[in-house]
Amino acid sequence: MIRFAPASLCLAAALALAPVSALAQQARLTVTGEGSASAVPDMATVSLGVSAQNAEAGVAMDEASRVAAEILSRLDALGIAARDRQTSDIGLQPVWARSDNEDPRITGYEASNQLTVRVRDLATLGDVLASVTEGGANRLAGLSFGLQEPGPVMDAARRNAVADAMARARVLAEAAGVTLGPIVTIAEGGSYEAPSPKMDMARVMSAPVAAGEQSLSASVTVVFALGDAAPE
Repeated sequence: MIRFAPASLCLAAALALAPVSALAQQARLTVTGEGSASAVPDMATVSLGVSAQNAEAGVAMDEASRVAAEILSRLDALGIAARDRQTSDIGLQPVWARSDNEDPRITGYEASNQLTVRVRDLATLGDVLASVTEGGANRLAGLSFGLQEPGPVMDAARRNAVADAMARARVLAEAAGVTLGPIVTIAEGGSYEAPSPKMDMARVMSAPVAAGEQSLSASVTVVFALGDAAPE
């Protein structure tokens, strides 16, 4: 048996759906806002290591391992926690000799051990570099600065991005002669950390280190509803 809903219920349902339908057809404005925030870095990341050559591969590996163990021991003495140092690469490759009259030939092997170290107390950075160099590190590949707790700085960048989107929307709505309605949707776009400059490690060993500022950036896409024409 088929039953029909009372006319009063159908009318109520139509009235309930009307605002949703009207909202779906309402004019909208989409803007993208960008923002950034900066803070003084409180951490440095150093890439360092050792390479050793010998006619025998095993001997070269043993020497590289011995120096790597000495570097780790020195980092222990300096209070660098285990979580702040990580082996990033271990390698072994032949050393070739080339001449005009002979085919290339292997004359030995080069072993390498690369380590990435985070220094959370920038005041000790010079001491760390000097100690590992004295311990046998002969590869210093780079230095970058960062933030141990980037969250608050990132939140500030997001707030600035939203404020930028709001300001852009107001200008566009005013220029178009319409009123700016409520926010319909808001979505975060990409966020990134501005790369800190890499520094020549030889200069770091002989000169004061300037950490400068670390900048974080964010973007948001905001969709606004648009109202009627703005009163003149």
